[in-house]
Amino acid sequence: MEIGVIHTIQPDSSENMFNPVSEFGLTVCQLCCWDTTYATPEMAERVIREAKEANVRICAFWAGVPGPQQWNFTEGPVTLGLVPQAYRAERVKALKQWADFAQWIGAPAIITHCGFIPENLTDPEYPAVVEAIREVALYCESKGIGFWFETGQETPIVLLRTIERVGTSNLGINMDPANLVLYGKGNPIDALDVFGRYVRNIHVKDGMYPTDGDHLGKEVRAGEGKVEFPLFMSRLKQIGFTGELIIEREISGQEQKDDIRRTMTDLQTWLQA
Repeated sequence: MEIGVIHTIQPDSSENMFNPVSEFGLTVCQLCCWDTTYATPEMAERVIREAKEANVRICAFWAGVPGPQQWNFTEGPVTLGLVPQAYRAERVKALKQWADFAQWIGAPAIITHCGFIPENLTDPEYPAVVEAIREVALYCESKGIGFWFETGQETPIVLLRTIERVGTSNLGINMDPANLVLYGKGNPIDALDVFGRYVRNIHVKDGMYPTDGDHLGKEVRAGEGKVEFPLFMSRLKQIGFTGELIIEREISGQEQKDDIRRTMTDLQTWLQA
């Protein structure tokens, strides 16, 4: 398991855009961007060139989509991912653009949040959500890349069910154990019993469970929340996971850098336990 960090495309940087990854002493990242105006051959060429110069491997591309995004329980179900009908078509289009971009830069897959996928499989909206995901997944498949769900707004069994119903050969999971906690959707270690065979990347992130019905739980530095990383890493090894451990800390500034460095050290300890 190689340790990396999530990293956003920096189109305005006058330096190598991968310098922040190199400054951590890391050689792998999960590249992220939300603005599809950068999904161009020219940007792809720059990414390839600067990643090579920095000796950084891109293990997947995290694909953002247009439109409003409210990361909570109130507006979240009607703004996130491919679930809201109002934004579905333009987001399918955006994900296809990112699939092209991922192919150009040699990334093995795109990753995104699909949203609050209906828990009730008889929900009349569920088939349309599955079909939208299948359309994107088939396009990715035609490009020779994977389509990976990031865990978050859905329970483990809903995610497994949806993977089974989409049915393409290129589906996987970018498992964010903190999101299962933050959204109150499940225990990360137990979730591996449900969908572990589909896990391709890990977001090393931690958090606390929600304490009211409107707001997500609080994100905290890895090791200070409810994920129980030593046990989680042990279970990953038991199921044969060999993918990347991508550190994500959703704050900014010096504290973010300090927390990432501390997590890099902690991961070495957890992996040896």
